[in-house]
Amino acid sequence: MPDGTLFGLTEEQISEFGATWGIGAFIGFMLFIIGELAWKSKAGKRGTAVLFFVLAFGMLGFIAKSFIQKIWGI
Repeated sequence: MPDGTLFGLTEEQISEFGATWGIGAFIGFMLFIIGELAWKSKAGKRGTAVLFFVLAFGMLGFIAKSFIQKIWGI
C-alpha cells in the first residue's frame, strides 16, 4: 500500500462506496425489520402503514439529502 490505495481504490472511493451502497443496504435491512415487526405484531394494513411512515421517516431525510446534493452539485 505504498501509493495510498487498497485493492486499487483510494480512500475517497471506498468511503463514497460505503456512503452510498453500504448505507443503502442498511436502509433496506431496516425496512425489512419494520416489515417483520408489523407482520409479527399482526398490525394490519393501517398499522403497517403507520409503522413504515413513522419508523422510516428519518431514512427519507437521508435520501432527500442525497438528491439535494446531486441537484446542487455539492
